[in-house]
Amino acid sequence: MNAMKIAVAGASGRMGRMLIEAIVHDPETTLTGALDVAISPSVGTDAAAFLGQPGGVLIESDLNKGLAQSQFLIDFTRPEGTLHHLAYCAEHGIKMIIGTTGFDDAGKAAIEAAAKKTAIVFAPNMSVGVNVTMKLLELAAKSFSHGYDIEIIEAHHRHKVDAPSGTALKMGEVIADALGRDLKKDGVFARVGVTGERDPSSIGFATIRGGDIVGDHTVLFAGIGERIEITHKSSSRVTYAHGSLRAARFLQSKTSGLFDMQDVLGLR
Repeated sequence: MNAMKIAVAGASGRMGRMLIEAIVHDPETTLTGALDVAISPSVGTDAAAFLGQPGGVLIESDLNKGLAQSQFLIDFTRPEGTLHHLAYCAEHGIKMIIGTTGFDDAGKAAIEAAAKKTAIVFAPNMSVGVNVTMKLLELAAKSFSHGYDIEIIEAHHRHKVDAPSGTALKMGEVIADALGRDLKKDGVFARVGVTGERDPSSIGFATIRGGDIVGDHTVLFAGIGERIEITHKSSSRVTYAHGSLRAARFLQSKTSGLFDMQDVLGLR
């Protein structure tokens, strides 16, 4: 079986380097491209040099050069960068694994449109554990539909630019769908001052930013006399990298279509 030819966007960032390391050490994958913004000092350097074993793949800002040999692009950058890459990949039939968060409705619509031309896995969190947790939340929400207040607490490192996290929002969507609610209507994203009693139909969010926290998420179902907490904690970004490679394997047999990690893991 031929190795999957994978490129990485944001190649000099923390997540980019974690993805490159995972690709280099996986016998079923090969690093064939690396992208970064033109102003990055890493452009023109070997993408795997930080591992002490340069692989001959240079970090490029030109998509034609950076993606020329690749079948897949894994992208954990920012919405504006991902959408730029998306248009190119759709036009050239390069499959995408998108872990970027913070898209607005127009950005999500662009991803849906691109999926008609190429195959895409789009998920706010590529961790296998997080996505199994999503399934547990769906089951729990149906059981705790009456008499339980639902709160979602998430914590991330100081450098994260969007809030709440894409994973927290996805958890809220899963719960709202299971309960027949609309998160846009029932989500409460801030509380300050005299707020009055809690609306029992609301789904609350609390956001923490600090230090080097990779990603912690807890969903609290608080009833009278008991509370249930479902928690996932990431101690390393390696879980996102391994999940991304699993997503790439899933896309091998696909030519187009929009999928998420629930599809990849067979949890539908």
